Amino acid sequence: MARLLSTSCSVDMSSSCKLPCHQSYQGSKLFSSSCKLQTSKFPLEKLVLKGNRPERVCMVRATTLPMSQEAKTQPGSGSHQASGGSSKRKRVMVIGGDGYCGWATALHLSNKNYEVAIVDSLVRRLFDHQLGLDSLTPISSIHNRIRRWKSETGKTIQLYIGDICDFEFLADTFESFKPDAVVHFGEQRSAPYSMIDRSRAVFTQNNNVIGTLNVLFAIKEFREDCHLVKLGTMGEYGTPNIDIEEGYITITHNGRTDTLPYPKQASSFYHLSKVHDSNNIAFTCKAWGMRATDLNQGVVYGVRTDETEMHEELCNRLDYDGVFGTALNRFCVQAAVDHPLTVYGKGGQTRGYLDIRDTIQCVELAIANPAQRGEFRVFNQFTEQFSVNELASLVTKAGEKLGLNVETKSVPNPRVEAEEHYYNAKHTKLIELGLKPHLLSDSLLDSLLNFAIQFKDRVDVKQIMPSVSWKKIGAKPKTVAA
Repeated sequence: MARLLSTSCSVDMSSSCKLPCHQSYQGSKLFSSSCKLQTSKFPLEKLVLKGNRPERVCMVRATTLPMSQEAKTQPGSGSHQASGGSSKRKRVMVIGGDGYCGWATALHLSNKNYEVAIVDSLVRRLFDHQLGLDSLTPISSIHNRIRRWKSETGKTIQLYIGDICDFEFLADTFESFKPDAVVHFGEQRSAPYSMIDRSRAVFTQNNNVIGTLNVLFAIKEFREDCHLVKLGTMGEYGTPNIDIEEGYITITHNGRTDTLPYPKQASSFYHLSKVHDSNNIAFTCKAWGMRATDLNQGVVYGVRTDETEMHEELCNRLDYDGVFGTALNRFCVQAAVDHPLTVYGKGGQTRGYLDIRDTIQCVELAIANPAQRGEFRVFNQFTEQFSVNELASLVTKAGEKLGLNVETKSVPNPRVEAEEHYYNAKHTKLIELGLKPHLLSDSLLDSLLNFAIQFKDRVDVKQIMPSVSWKKIGAKPKTVAA
């Protein structure tokens, strides 16, 4: 599938790494070839906790290049005209391509004939090891996933393992792959995780803000015409008592009118990191003439896409726990194991939702219709709005049709948020580009519930209840109860 850049083999463990680095690579042949593996100059630190003493974590950096015997380019949606009139494949770098949204996106773009590279530190898998969590679905190693994709489709996805907070690694990756577009999923994406303790709050902000800054500088230095497609979040807006526009709002004040960025009201250290990202990207578009699209995504549900269903080794992860699980996925898993649906507080919290198939469709639309040089555009990426109570009611009805006895339980809200509020967010720009939404239907809920039932033996019921409190976040490192 790929050949490693170096011809000699050495592993640098000089940073006293105590993490079994092979853990994330089991089943792969990464170490069977001649290779050079080294720790990043800026390893992820203070994430593996043993008692009250943080331990350093080594980051393996294995840069890969395609083998020379690649399949010939075929015409498709990933092709575009080069300056000489010949058609070539558009090169898309998917940062965070081993994650929930990133993996589905990488496969979809590859299937659409884009030339795809995944960049990932695999730290999301480490989080599961730290907290005693696991995906509802069994997940193959990233190497086995990519090999299986090649076997099923004949298409190659390049792989770069490393931390984008290490600019040297990122620069090497940009120079090697030369992307036409970068899809940036490579961030710690859980609000509860960012609120566990000080160390996770600091990691979230450092990883997300510095990582994105590095991506911006890499584009400026090495691929100035590259289009950045950044996954933001609807959580940047909060829950204002006025309609939420798409990124900008036109206001009149003291007789003067201007169009300004929509006010942000982030509700966690994670959401705040996304606000910082948006400000940094907007500034670089203005100062450097970059082109960027900020996709303020709603809550994603579902697990199946056309590509992930091709083989069990391509299956996507599905989180149901109180740290990484999203509302609808979590409710369906709870219903499958006869656990009451956990509604936080009054349950009136309303958000935008979308099927994961629409996530990958929106990303493809953004890539195919890039922003102009100097343009920072914002799309609100969701298809429907539901309150938590409405979702619970839908899952209850769908579960009853399958013979499940679904109950709903109100639990104390661990978050600091309005539990009853006005919410009306605009989301027209992606529709105008051609988005064909997969709306939440009885058949989709039935499918998701049956999927949860299929894997219910893998559910750890101790992980279902919320265990992270916004008000009780501490300065000292702590673990989540197993």
